[in-house]
Amino acid sequence: MKPINDFVVLPFKQAFMSKNLVIVESPAKAKTIEGYLGKDFTVKSSYGHVRDLPRKGVAIDIEDNFKPVYEVSEDKKKLLKELQALSKKAEVIWLATDEDREGEAISWHLQEALKLKDQQVKRIVFSEITKKAILKAIESPRTVNIDLVNAQQARRVLDRLVGFELSPVLWKKVKPSLSAGRVQSVAVRIIVEREREIENFESTGSYRVSAIFNADGAELKAELPKRYKTIEEARAFLNDCTNASFSIDKLETKPSKKSPAAPFTTSTLQQEASRKLGFSVSQTMVVAQRLYESGKITYMRTDSVNLSDDALNAASAEISKSYGPEFAQRRSYTSKSKGAQEAHEAIRPSDMSAHSVTGERNDERLYDLIWKRTLASQMADAQLEKTTASIAISTNDEQLVARGEVIKFEGFLKVYLEGTDDENEDSTTKDMLPPMTEGQVLEMMSMNATERFTQHPARYTEASLVKRLEELGIGRPSTYAPTISTVQKRGYVVKEDRDGKERKYHFLNIEKGAVKEEVKTETTGTERSKLFPTDIGIVVNDFLVENFESILDYNFTASVEAQFDEIANGNLVWNDMIRDFYKPFHAKVEDTLENADRASGERILGEHPESGKVILVRIGRFGPMAQIGDAEDEDKQFASLLPEQSIGSITLEEVLDLFKLPRQLGQFEEKVVTAAIGRFGPYIRHDGKFVSIKEADGDSPYTITLERGIELIQEKRDKDAKAIIQIFDEDPEIRILEGRWGPYIKAGKANVKIPKDTDAAALSFDEVKHLIEEHEKNPPKRRRGAKK
Repeated sequence: MKPINDFVVLPFKQAFMSKNLVIVESPAKAKTIEGYLGKDFTVKSSYGHVRDLPRKGVAIDIEDNFKPVYEVSEDKKKLLKELQALSKKAEVIWLATDEDREGEAISWHLQEALKLKDQQVKRIVFSEITKKAILKAIESPRTVNIDLVNAQQARRVLDRLVGFELSPVLWKKVKPSLSAGRVQSVAVRIIVEREREIENFESTGSYRVSAIFNADGAELKAELPKRYKTIEEARAFLNDCTNASFSIDKLETKPSKKSPAAPFTTSTLQQEASRKLGFSVSQTMVVAQRLYESGKITYMRTDSVNLSDDALNAASAEISKSYGPEFAQRRSYTSKSKGAQEAHEAIRPSDMSAHSVTGERNDERLYDLIWKRTLASQMADAQLEKTTASIAISTNDEQLVARGEVIKFEGFLKVYLEGTDDENEDSTTKDMLPPMTEGQVLEMMSMNATERFTQHPARYTEASLVKRLEELGIGRPSTYAPTISTVQKRGYVVKEDRDGKERKYHFLNIEKGAVKEEVKTETTGTERSKLFPTDIGIVVNDFLVENFESILDYNFTASVEAQFDEIANGNLVWNDMIRDFYKPFHAKVEDTLENADRASGERILGEHPESGKVILVRIGRFGPMAQIGDAEDEDKQFASLLPEQSIGSITLEEVLDLFKLPRQLGQFEEKVVTAAIGRFGPYIRHDGKFVSIKEADGDSPYTITLERGIELIQEKRDKDAKAIIQIFDEDPEIRILEGRWGPYIKAGKANVKIPKDTDAAALSFDEVKHLIEEHEKNPPKRRRGAKK
C-alpha cells in the first residue's frame, strides 16, 4: 500500500468495513452526504466553527508570538461532547469540511478540540457533493493543511488586532460604540469617495439629433454622430434640414462576432444575480449554499473560472444533445482576479444534464442562471452581421447614421447573454435595418434635437461594489458578502431607494416645415438599491484616512491579501507577517490617541436670525445633530437631524425648522397635545399615548392644528377599540387584542402569543394568566444562525 502524507490509505472496501465518523460543518451537507455512504458511516455536523476567538477582549498573546487564545462557545459545548463520544467509538474520523481556508480551519479546530490523533484523522475535500465526488475523495484523503489553516489564522488575528485597537480610538475621537475593520473601512472609503465624486460633478448639456425616415414603406431610425453644445447650433442644423432631401450615401456591412462570458466565480455570480434576479449579495450566497449542500452545484466560494475535464466533457455532450454539435466549442478561461486560486473550479451545476431543479423559487432561479452561464461558456461564438447606413443631407455636410445588426448564427446566445452595470450604455437601436440601396431617396417623417446632460459616476450597488473590491484585490470570495453586510449593520452605509428631481430640458423638432421649440420636464437622478455613505460613515472615514492612511490604502490592503496567499502556499510564516504589521501600527494608534484632534464633521451654517448665535451641524453622542450656540455657550440648544437629512447638505432654513418642534397645539381633555418628530416619523402625543401623523394625507408636524390633532387621536381610539377582543375586570392592564398576525395577549409591555386554533374570545382570566406565566418562564429566543 502506498503511503500518502505519512499515513496509509485503507483499501476502499476495508475503509467501508471500518467504523467511520464523517464531520461536516452544516446539517444540510451532512444529510446529503449521508445518503451517499453506507451504514458503516455516521455523518455529523459541527454547525460551523466549534472554537473561535472570544467575543470580548483581544484574545491574542502579543508577547507570545501573537498566539491566538481560542475558546469553545457555550452553545457548542454539548455538541462537542457528542462528537467526542462518537469519535471514541470510531476507528476513522473523516473531516469533510469545505475546501477553502475557512473550511480547513474548521477541520483543524475540530481535530484540536476533539483531541484526535493524526493516525485517526483523514481530511477529504470535494468541490461538489455528488456520490462520485464523495467516494473519490474517500479514496484519496490527506492530512489537514496547516498552511491553509495559518492563512486563515493570520486573517483572523490581523483583523482582531486592527478592530481591537482602532475601535477605542474612534470611541475617544469621534463617538462611542463605533468600530473599524481592515476591509470594512476600505469598503466605506470606496463609497465615500464615489459620493464626493458625485457631489463635485458638474453636469453639462448638449443636443442629440435623431430622425425617423420612410424607406420605401419601412421605418428607418437614424442619429447624428456628433452632439451640439448649444441650442443655437442645434436650431441651425434643424433649420437646414426643414426643406432638405435625404438619401443613402453609403452602406457598409461587416461580419462580427460575440463571445460568451466565463463560468461564474463568487464575484460574478453575485453581480449577475443582482442584475438579473434582484438578489442582494448575501441573499445570493445563502441560496447558492443551499444548492451546494443539496448536491446541485459545485462549491460557491471560488475565484477560479476553470472547469474540470469531466465538466467540460459533460457540457459538450449536453450542448450537442440539446442544440446540435455546431453549438459546442470547448473553451478555457483565465481569471482576471488578483490572487485567484486556479486549482479550484468555477461555480457550475453538478449534473450538466439537469436543466432545472425543484425546490424554493429562488433556488430554481439561481440554478437556472448558473446552468445557462456554464453551458454558454462552452458554446460557439454568435455570428453577427452589422450594417451601417450613412444618410446624406442636401443642405448640410453632416451625415446621419443608422445602425443595425442581424444574428446569422445564435451560438451561445441561444442560451444566455451576460448583463451589464453600465447605466449610461448606448441606447442606439441595434434592430435589423430595412432593405436599402446606395443612392436611395428617403422621406423624412420626423426629426428632433433633444437636450441631454452628462451623468455623474454611478453610485455603487452591492454587486458593483463587489466588482470594485475584486478589481482592487481587496478581500476574497468568502469575505465580499460579510464585508458589505457589516458596513450596513454598523450604520456607515445605507442601501436605499431615492427619488429623483425634476429637471427642465429643451426639445426642438421639425413640424410642418418649421422648427418648433418647447421646454419639457423630466425626472432625473432616481436611485434604486444604491449604497450611500451616512454622516457618521463619512466622518469616521475622513478621520481614519487622515490618521491611518496606510491601513485604508487600497494597495496596502491588496498586498495584505497577497501575503495571506503566500502563507497559504507555505512561503511565509504567519507570525512574522503579523509582527511586521503590528509594531508600526500599534505605535500609530498610541500617537493618535495622544495627539489627534476630535472629529465631528462640524459644519457652520450661519447665525440665528433672532439671537445671532452660531448655528452648526455635527456628529454628537447620539448621531447627526444641529446646535444653536458655540461650545462656550451655556444655553446651547440641540436637535437631532431627521433620517433623510445629512450634515453635508442640510440648509440653515431646514435646521431652523428642527427647532420649531416639539409644538404644543393646545389642550384636549385637560391634557396637552404635542406635535413632534421621533425615530419612526412625525407624531401627536397626548396623555402618554402616540398617534402617527401621516404626511401622505397632507399633515405636517410643523403646521397641524389642534382640531386635526384631536381627529387623529379619536381615529386611533376607534381603531384600538375595534382591536379589543377581551378586557378583564380582575386586571384591566391585561387585554386580548387583534393584531397583525392574529389575536395576542397584551400584559403590560409583554406581548404573549396565543396557541393556534384557540378561541381567543372564549379564554378565561385564569387561562390567560397561565399563558402569561408560561411566557415569562420561557420567553421566545431571538434566532441566531450558526457562524461559519
